[in-house]
Amino acid sequence: MVQDPLAPNGGEGQGEGEVIREPPDSTSRDRARRLRHDQTEVERKLWAHLRDRRLNSAKFRRQHPIGRFIADFCCPERGLVVELDGGQHAAQAEADRRRTAFLIQHGYRVLRFWDNEVMENIEAVLQRIAEALSDPHPNPLPGRREKGEKGLRPEKEEKRLGPEV
Repeated sequence: MVQDPLAPNGGEGQGEGEVIREPPDSTSRDRARRLRHDQTEVERKLWAHLRDRRLNSAKFRRQHPIGRFIADFCCPERGLVVELDGGQHAAQAEADRRRTAFLIQHGYRVLRFWDNEVMENIEAVLQRIAEALSDPHPNPLPGRREKGEKGLRPEKEEKRLGPEV
């Protein structure tokens, strides 16, 4: 199988070495559903702390499609993406840099944690996420609304531009 260097997973695998083969007509929404269903132990552990607005009253979504990528955890209201990196990410550092650049260009801040950080020190991981949530986005997009504001939801905007960081 030929790997696509621009694909979120290099065209193969996700999580802890698991290879996902997608049907040819699969959409990112379908893929996100499968990823939510087949989440890793690390994803389950972090999700237990992020779900139901448990951290700083922030609404997180898991396996949330953003463009051609699927973010592990996303809080669209606060413009924050949390990515978990297993051992396979050491080999795909360039693809991760492109993915992060895409997310930043679309107005998101990105926090990355190694799987072992979540498993061994969840409190420190949660503290870093909480700090990012409480710190205003340095370059908010005009369409992004704060909690309680009315207006377009960021993922519904047709075109969002943000400065490169």
